[in-house]
Order: sequence, then structure tokens, then C-alpha cells
Amino acid sequence: MERLILCGGGHVSLEVAYMACHLEFEVVVIDDRPEFANEERFPMAQKVLCMPFLEALDQLGSREDDYYVILTRGHAFDGVCLAKVLEGDYAYVGMIGSKIKVAAVMKHMKELGFSANVLAGVHSPVGLQIGAQTPAEIAVSILGEVIQERARKGPGTPPPPSEAGVLCTITRKSGSAPRGVGTWMLVKPDGSCVGTIGGGAVEYQAKLDALEMLRTGLKTDHKLYDLSHAAAELGMVCGGKIEVDFVNRKERKG
Repeated sequence: MERLILCGGGHVSLEVAYMACHLEFEVVVIDDRPEFANEERFPMAQKVLCMPFLEALDQLGSREDDYYVILTRGHAFDGVCLAKVLEGDYAYVGMIGSKIKVAAVMKHMKELGFSANVLAGVHSPVGLQIGAQTPAEIAVSILGEVIQERARKGPGTPPPPSEAGVLCTITRKSGSAPRGVGTWMLVKPDGSCVGTIGGGAVEYQAKLDALEMLRTGLKTDHKLYDLSHAAAELGMVCGGKIEVDFVNRKERKG
């Protein structure tokens, strides 16, 4: 699952986190202020780090499927975060701010030696231009751009971890099933999951099927899941079908 890393825990960040948790992102929030970076404020986030920005970004590391949104309280902190992010791997980086603030940060990035080509890939001011004004509206514009970029890049699914469990991989899809071919979910022996094949009732059933494989020792399986019936019951026009390969890696060593 892609990480959405929010640098800053202010009002806009809070709205982004609330919405992003429904969009199949692993939400991570970092801020150096305890009153803004705590689990009570961000119960929907998978991880909240209250520490200096550089320290937090170092601890997280960087991945090719990381999406960064920089929303700190000042352009100095924005610059610190942006420079660190640009040194590593990422799928998207966006930074909030007025044109004047953005220009000042970009000037500093050039002075640090970042090329014009690299800086051109930074989405700033962040978000789609929809006339957003309130924190919630700004969050919609930001996530709209993030979703657009994720769709442009394709599934971007990283390799599954080498852990024991049942690896469930979509091998074929039809209709408007939410996730594409190659998307995976690893169901661990303790019942926890890494990754996603679309959420909802179908993913839940796939998890049950995987746990049954672990119980019985079945090595491989292949199943067809039809989303259309459930969608029709809910009065939705979406649906579709996915075919999923199951591989039991219970004995595999990490």
C-alpha cells in the first residue's frame, strides 16, 4: 500500500488525513509539536511521529511509492522537508503555499543544487485548481491531484514482502473493480494483512479463504470474485469481477 506522508499536522493536514484513510493509503503524519502530532488528533493515521522533521523523515526512509504532502507552518520548515524528500525516492511530492512563498523555497532549492528538472516535478502550489478555500476544500483539491497522479503512474504496486502467509494477487479483472492486475495482499498467519486487493466484502472473503488455506495447508488456489451482485444490492452502478491467485508461503523464510 502506498504511503501518504503528511509533513505538518495543522488544519489542512487533518482534513487530508480524514479523507485519505478512505483512499487506500497508509497515512503517516509528522510534526514537531506535541499538540499537533498525537494519536488523539489523528486516530485515522497508521503512524504519527512527533519529532523534528528531518529526524522523522530519516526514520521513515523513502520508497518509490511514497506520496508526500508538505503542509508545515512556515516556508523554512517546508524547505527542510522538501530538500530531504528530493534526496530520496518518491512517487509524488506536493507543497502548499502562496506563489511568493513557493518561489522563495524553490530559489533556496536551486541554491542547494537541485536541478530545474527535479524541481519541475514538485506540485506546488499543491492541489488541483478548483477554487478551494476552506481546509476541507483544500484537502479535496490535494487528494484529487494525488489520485490523478497515482492513476497516471498506474498501480505502482511494490513487490510483496518475503514473509510467511498467503499471497493473494489479482491476475485478471473486468468491469469497474477498484484495483488492477498485479495488486496483492499478504495474509499473515496471525490474520493481519499487508497490501490490499480492493477492500470491502470481496477482500474480506479473500482473507477468509487465505486463512483457510493456512489452516489446511493447501499450497495454491485460484478464485473468481464477482463484485456485481454486492454492488447491485447497494444500488451502485459499479461492480466487475476479479480473479485472484493464492500462494501459501507458510514455510517461506524472510
